[in-house]
Amino acid sequence: MDKHSYFHGTGRRKTAVAQVKLTTGNGAIIIDGKTLEERFPSLEHQRVIIQPFIATESNGKYNAVVKVLGGGVSGQSAAIAHGISRALVRADERFKPVLRQNGLLTRDARAKERKKPGLKRARKAPQYTKR
Repeated sequence: MDKHSYFHGTGRRKTAVAQVKLTTGNGAIIIDGKTLEERFPSLEHQRVIIQPFIATESNGKYNAVVKVLGGGVSGQSAAIAHGISRALVRADERFKPVLRQNGLLTRDARAKERKKPGLKRARKAPQYTKR
């Protein structure tokens, strides 16, 4: 921690992008100027976000300041977890195998499929009429 004042990580999921800055501290997570509980009232989304800290047993050792853009709440919470995981690896290289084993470093590439011409949605075709 002596070289930098913080560790940076960028997380992505669907169309959400999260920029995370980790500093040593007491475990406070600030997202877009609000606390974790204010920004994500759902306990499931909160659990997804703090999962990297729990996996590395570093809960309460780092403060996270997050800026998140795009997507919905599920995509944003997963993007924040991805960004926190990447920042933790920069903070301590020993976290990498644990985070990799829990699937927290892998970018989830699933995104909405584009609409095709002549179809109603990505795959739904209009009803076939014989006559």
